[in-house]
Amino acid sequence: MPGIEPVQPLRKPTLAPAAGSSPTALRLVLGAQLRRMRGEAGITPDVAAAWIRCSTAKISRMETGHSPCKERDAADLLKLYGVTDPDRTAEFVDLVRRAGERGWWRNYADVLPDWFEPLVGLEEAAASIRTYEEHYMPGLLQTADYAYAVVRSGHHLEPEETTRRRVELRLRRQELLRRPDAPKLWVLLDEAVLLRPTGGARVMRDQLTHLLAMTELPHVIVQIAPFDVTAHTSPGNGITYLRFAMAGLPDVAYIEHLTNATSVNKQESTDEYRWILDSLSAQSPSPVESRHLLRQALERYS
Repeated sequence: MPGIEPVQPLRKPTLAPAAGSSPTALRLVLGAQLRRMRGEAGITPDVAAAWIRCSTAKISRMETGHSPCKERDAADLLKLYGVTDPDRTAEFVDLVRRAGERGWWRNYADVLPDWFEPLVGLEEAAASIRTYEEHYMPGLLQTADYAYAVVRSGHHLEPEETTRRRVELRLRRQELLRRPDAPKLWVLLDEAVLLRPTGGARVMRDQLTHLLAMTELPHVIVQIAPFDVTAHTSPGNGITYLRFAMAGLPDVAYIEHLTNATSVNKQESTDEYRWILDSLSAQSPSPVESRHLLRQALERYS
């Protein structure tokens, strides 16, 4: 572009590894790499935006993984940042292509809110998932009947087929827990969830039985956070904290609100949410003691 000159070639820039992952995770990795390379090259977002004829907001969205990057834009930006090795450029552009592919969850686009889609994609790539739930059982551990009751309570006027699709999506997400490389799932469950008879006594009985069975798995941990703990430490919203084995992918904290959600991956923010989960966990009964509390809750619905 006239008036802008690419920087001199960088010495062997490290690009994102080609490890298999979800498109959502790849976008985060690629965004972080673009941000790092731009910084190392001393290029401002304004200059990068002018180079590919876009807004600085688009550069920001690409670098945070919130928007996909076009293959042509990626190649042009790498040239601006001094990446001239054609093989390394081709590798990066290939990852950009993979990051733009459709994940299986896009088959449920009709019932998948835009604000929820990032979490589904990141779950697929996570090595560990920690979550605090204060209203319902976590979606990854819900039975079909419990999921139906939860979905119906929030969408009681929608067609039955739409509800069925929402439940189907939730159950499809759970398949990652049955993979050979399943992520570690660590759940902190507010005591109120055990007392709330979602779906009625039979549904709760089946749900608690299922939850107890899931805690037998080596990669699933459940702790009950009692009222005297959550009264002082509760974050006030559900939190899901994801950590990844994939190189270059930062931790992500996903915070649920009433009708939307926020995801953050800056370390100063994720450190705060990790501290909250650590504090809740340290103050709550152990997983063994929590299993006893789950059995007591099950007796109440028997």
